This record gives sequence, C-alpha cells and structure tokens, in this order.
Amino acid sequence: MADTVPWPGLPGAGPRERARAASVLRGLARFAEVRGVPAGRACLLDYDVIEAFCVAGLAGRVPSTQGTYRSVLYQLASPVHGEPGCRATPFPGAKAPAPYSPDERAGLAAAAGAQRGPVTRASALAMVVFGIGAGLRPGELAVLRGSDVTGAGGRAGAGISGGPVPRTVAVAPRYAGRALELARRAGGDFLFRPGPADRGYKNFVNGFAGRLAADPAGPRLSMGRCRATFICDHLAAGAPVPVLLAITGIAEAGSLARYARHVPGISSSKGSLRARWRAETRR
Repeated sequence: MADTVPWPGLPGAGPRERARAASVLRGLARFAEVRGVPAGRACLLDYDVIEAFCVAGLAGRVPSTQGTYRSVLYQLASPVHGEPGCRATPFPGAKAPAPYSPDERAGLAAAAGAQRGPVTRASALAMVVFGIGAGLRPGELAVLRGSDVTGAGGRAGAGISGGPVPRTVAVAPRYAGRALELARRAGGDFLFRPGPADRGYKNFVNGFAGRLAADPAGPRLSMGRCRATFICDHLAAGAPVPVLLAITGIAEAGSLARYARHVPGISSSKGSLRARWRAETRR
C-alpha cells in the first residue's frame, strides 16, 4: 500500500517528498499489521491509528521526528477523512542549538582558513560567513552562487532565491568583506563546493563539515549552530521581530522561542514573541 504514493493530499510532491511519505507509510503499515488493523487506506489512515503509531509506535524517537511523521500522515489522511476533529498529542519541536561564543567564532574562522586545498577552504569559510553572518539554512548555502552576493560601500547582501523563502539578507559587517571576496572568486559558480553535485541532499553541507580537519578540543562547524548564532545575535541586539522574520525566512514569531531561550533578557515565551510581533507590526 505504501508504494502507491502519492495519494490525494500530496499534490505536486517532488521525489524526495514522495520517498519520505512512502517510508512513513511503510512504518505505519507495519505498526497497523501487528495490531490487527484491517487492511485498506481508510483504516490505515484513521486518525486514531495515526495517533497510536506516532505516540506508541515511535516511542523511542525524538518528539520532533514524531511530529514530522504525524504531519506527513495527516496530509495523506485529510482527503480521506477530512480535517481531524480532536487535538493531537503535542510533540515539542527540536531545541535550537546553542550559538557560538565570540572565541568559538574566531576559532571556526581560523580553522576554516587553515583547511587544505582552496576549494575546501572557501567552502568552509562560506559556512562561517553566510551561516553566522547571514543566517542561511544549509539548503540555501548549497545553491548560493557568487553572483547572488552584491555589495556597495563595503557592505554585502546575499540574495536567497533557491531556498524555501526568497529574500535578501544583509551580511553582518564583521563578515561582509569576506563575503564579497568569496563571491568575487566564485563568480557565477556555487560558493559552496562548486561543480556538479546533488545539492538537494539534506546532509550535503553538514556532511562536508563533519569531514573537515579540526581541533578535537574545539567546536565543530555546524550550519545549524551558525544560523542559531545569527538569530541570537539579532535578538540580543533588539531587532524588531517582523524584521528578524523577514531576514531569516521564519514564518511565525513563536518559532523564535527556541532561539530566544539562549539570549539573556529575552522572553522565550511564544505568546510574548507573538505579542511583540503584533505591537511592532502596528508601528
């Protein structure tokens, strides 16, 4: 049954979305078979069956994974049974990684510049510059080209067109010069690992980072921590929430709560952040 994806509920899904849905469905089907759930799409995609699978069948998985599986299954179930009429078990999202300290940032930049080979050095530096300096997601860095970076008066801006939220981000002044230099060298090619590659692979960036030469006692280079550093810097500087949402591509103010918990003096309450967004939007 799982191999019949896409079912109604995944219109226009790409190969990766269909593969993920098929994998989730296979897990649900195995869970249902063991528990004697009758065969057939309507029974398998019953909301109670989905809830039991996500809570009991995925009991050993992290809450964010449980939530992702349920989201996929709900997309498939809603055309069959309509929207769910009851509140599902809450699964908290993954916690944001801690931002890098100033000393760690300097160490990462030095380590990136010390990598063997010009391509490896440039790609490692691009992670630091456009992660900490512009808050890019891994997939956004993967498709960023030198021609996407513009500069005027020593300032640099990265135009993000290949990610989920197109936008332009001003690179932090500390990293602007290096951003412009990396862009100049790349020209119209990709800034990160130029040349043919599967840039949609989810571990394309962090897999590269895991293979970098590094001090065992120092921090590892991670795009997630780089982005968290960018966001926390702006929260600490008092950036208006609407502005921060625009430059990070985050859709909802409450989603900043997972980062705000790392920033002293900033409320990590979703309600507080949403109220702040409403107040700042009206100004």
